[in-house]
Amino acid sequence: MTTKTVQVNSLSIAYRESSGKGPAALLVHGNSASSRVFQPQLESPLGEKYRLVAIDLPGHGESSNASDPATTYNMPGYAEVVVSVAKQLGLEQAVFVGWSLGGHVVIEAMPQLPQAAGFMIYGTPPLAFPPDMAQAYLPNPAMAAAFQPSMTDAEADGFAAACLKPGTTDIPEIFREDIRRTDGQARAGLAASIRPDGYLDEVIAVAQMTAPLAIVHGEQEQLVNAAYIQSLTMPTLWRGAIQMIPNAGHTPNWEQPAQFNALLEAFINRQ
Repeated sequence: MTTKTVQVNSLSIAYRESSGKGPAALLVHGNSASSRVFQPQLESPLGEKYRLVAIDLPGHGESSNASDPATTYNMPGYAEVVVSVAKQLGLEQAVFVGWSLGGHVVIEAMPQLPQAAGFMIYGTPPLAFPPDMAQAYLPNPAMAAAFQPSMTDAEADGFAAACLKPGTTDIPEIFREDIRRTDGQARAGLAASIRPDGYLDEVIAVAQMTAPLAIVHGEQEQLVNAAYIQSLTMPTLWRGAIQMIPNAGHTPNWEQPAQFNALLEAFINRQ
């Protein structure tokens, strides 16, 4: 699948687009990943039916690195990119799908996307300020590497493995490649952005949402605590519950694509 680009300020933002012409969804990947993680959606019957667009965040994949990391590698900076791409590609009324970091980014962008059809997040515990990291996340040594400028090969493998269900030994090579390609300053910027006014209070945001919110969760998730998410006030939660995907960890769209794609299609169609 060929990659196209759009310009957002000084940044060249890469994206991949499926062949479908139906209702649209814009997909945003996680930390140290890229749009390639959405291949099981883009190159599937779902992608042949619906217009799916997956972007590479700045400093990730085939997008350019930030010339000004301090203003780009944080929630407002990433959200600005998502909003700009949506406007340039006519996706203001799309469903916005965010995985892990991407989920935080689409929540951050939400106030600037009043026409969005809905929001789907997974691997993303909505965080208040200060964030309750001990409750939102499960204890996992791989989490520390997610905020380090550099990773050893062993740390990269550990981080990739933590994104899958326990016991997974066959780590997809694109996971490793995407980690190695990511600008280390992007990871460091995430840690630096956890400060007052550094990001939208996501707990308040989901409590005050008017658009539909879908939350998907791998039953064997190793990083995010589902009980924490279930404790939040989310009046527009789709189907009134978190949608659990068996036999999947932090990346259910990759691990169980048929089940994930069925949920995304149902959400797009409000079924």
